[in-house]
Formats: sequence, structure tokens, C-alpha cells
Amino acid sequence: MKRFHVHVVVPELGESVRFYSGLFGAPPTVQKDDYAKWMLDDPRINFAISARGGKIGVDHLGFQVDSDEELAQLREQVAAGSVPVLDQPGAQCCYASSNKYWTQDPAGVPWETYHTLADIPLFGADAAQRNSTGEDSACCAPTVAVSAVIKRKAASC
Repeated sequence: MKRFHVHVVVPELGESVRFYSGLFGAPPTVQKDDYAKWMLDDPRINFAISARGGKIGVDHLGFQVDSDEELAQLREQVAAGSVPVLDQPGAQCCYASSNKYWTQDPAGVPWETYHTLADIPLFGADAAQRNSTGEDSACCAPTVAVSAVIKRKAASC
């Protein structure tokens, strides 16, 4: 079953944790020095915030799924719609190891669809690594616009 995902960059984590805990009526499910996440069932959402610099506001949207099979089904749906996709199997970011793919809407908003495999101790192990295409690896949101990466990949085929 899909869970809607929202990731927001905030200027100060403590103040934002207090605000969202009050808004959701619950403390974060996961809280680190630079990151917090609420896994809510009503509404069914994975809401994450981070204070690691960058542009304040909505960082990306997406869907969290329960299995690689469901991830593959959604990936096929996107491909059938001729939507450009950046696959990222085995990603290590946001304190989790995940299989995922990214796309970008026409307004430039990144969309992440992923299946979490395990928790990891680092926020962004992929941030310092390069993926097999030589492009910067995405960590929570791509460091390079998804559409630019996809265009370069298509040109090299």
C-alpha cells in the first residue's frame, strides 16, 4: 500500500519538530540532530523535515511503497506514460537504504518513489559517492535536476 511522502527543508529543526508534533498530535517516529520523520496512518503519510542547508520549503514529494514488486509496478506505470525516470537502486540516504526512482514534474518538482530496505546510521552516504552513470547520486532530492540527468543518459544511449 502506498504512503504519500513529503520532505520539507526547515531553517531550525527543534522549532519545526515542536510545530509538526503539535500539528500531527504525535512526536516524530524518527528524530536525529538534522532530521525528523512522522509515519502517520491518518492521513497515511511519511512526512520528513531536515535542517541541512539548502532552499527552505518543500524539497520533494513522492510515494513510499511496501515492496519492490509494488515499486516495479509504479515504475512501469510511469514508463507507460512516457515520463522520464532516473532509477536509483540501493540508494543510501535519509538514514535509510532504499530502492527508488526519481522523476520531475513539468514545474520542476522532484518526485521520489521508493521501497525502504533498512535503516542506516548516516543521513546521506550517497552524497559523496557517484552512481554507475557518473552523475551525482541523489540523496533525498537529486543534487542535479532529474530532467538534466535523464537527458544526458538518453543522449549517451
